[in-house]
Amino acid sequence: MILTQCAVCATELGLTLGKKCGRCSTRYCGAACQVQHWKEGGHDQLCKPIKKAGGAEQYNANNKYAEAVSVAAEACAEDTKGQTCYICTQALHWKTKEGLVRGCSCRGTAGFAHVSCLAEQAKILVAEAEENNLGHKALNERFARWHTCGLCEQRHHGVVLCALGWACWKTYVGRPETDAHRLVAMSVLGNGLSAADYNEEALTVREAELAMLRRADAPEYNTLSVMSNLAIAYEALGRPEALQAKRDVYYGYLKLQGDEHQHTLNAASNYAWGLVQLERFEEAKALFRKTIPIARRVFGEGKELTLRMRWLSAEALYKADGATLDDLREAVTTLEDTARIARRVLGPSHPTTEDIVRDLQLARAALGARDVEPLREAVGAMDV
Repeated sequence: MILTQCAVCATELGLTLGKKCGRCSTRYCGAACQVQHWKEGGHDQLCKPIKKAGGAEQYNANNKYAEAVSVAAEACAEDTKGQTCYICTQALHWKTKEGLVRGCSCRGTAGFAHVSCLAEQAKILVAEAEENNLGHKALNERFARWHTCGLCEQRHHGVVLCALGWACWKTYVGRPETDAHRLVAMSVLGNGLSAADYNEEALTVREAELAMLRRADAPEYNTLSVMSNLAIAYEALGRPEALQAKRDVYYGYLKLQGDEHQHTLNAASNYAWGLVQLERFEEAKALFRKTIPIARRVFGEGKELTLRMRWLSAEALYKADGATLDDLREAVTTLEDTARIARRVLGPSHPTTEDIVRDLQLARAALGARDVEPLREAVGAMDV
């Protein structure tokens, strides 16, 4: 569950504390808040609709999904003018009347769709894999459609990923707490909330997810995945425990899955980025020097993870107070190369591409400022 607070006073209840409405499962810290909600908070009118929807969690998921779809469609309105959904071929969804979105790396006239169509497609693909016992690999590939475009094969981002996160969660929230799809759906939701900068909500989801995994005595690799996401949520909120959490996740994956696994390299990137933010540049550079060659060899230059690691390593080079001229030149060269690849693979409007281009401009400015220093000194000497 992700509704972990009293519906009246917002007291934190975790997964087990407090009491629930016997009809719709709305949670309260105690009888006083429950009575107040019924008499003054409108629960006497909402209780039946909440129960009809499937309970408090399902009702909340349905409403949040509708809100997220509206936000995503509005954010994409300019980009989607005059286009049609590649799934249903309509401009407006026949049932929901929602507009189109595009939050992947598709370009031109490709990739426009309704969130509802993307969600229905993912739901059908996963259901087929379950019904036909297609195996773990096929099921994972199909479940990826909840967060990854089936055309360009790149992850959705921003408010589109957030809307798909709510779509995924509302689809599987009614399953038992330990159901695998429900657990993964919670992770997809957390990723979507984080992508849209709903950091407080993302943290709530991550904490609930970790608590459920620990209650279920889940395997360590599952717990590490959630701890990694939790560390990112801590960082987004400026929490001091973020770096230690990232370090623990990195070394946990390194021990469990080795230095070539994607999870290990992703954790290394997250840990190194935390070091950069704390201006511990030498430690960050050392970690990047160790892990980037592995990422380039195992996943190639066009993998978003590789691009991200090279981009962040360049930040560590040019932002350091003691950056040498060679450091600045290396940073600019690296960012020029990653910007070129990112434009080709992810597209010019992808958030990662935009971030790389922004840092390229800053690195060039830093290099330009350093290059003119000898000239200024020479001119000053001539004046003397």
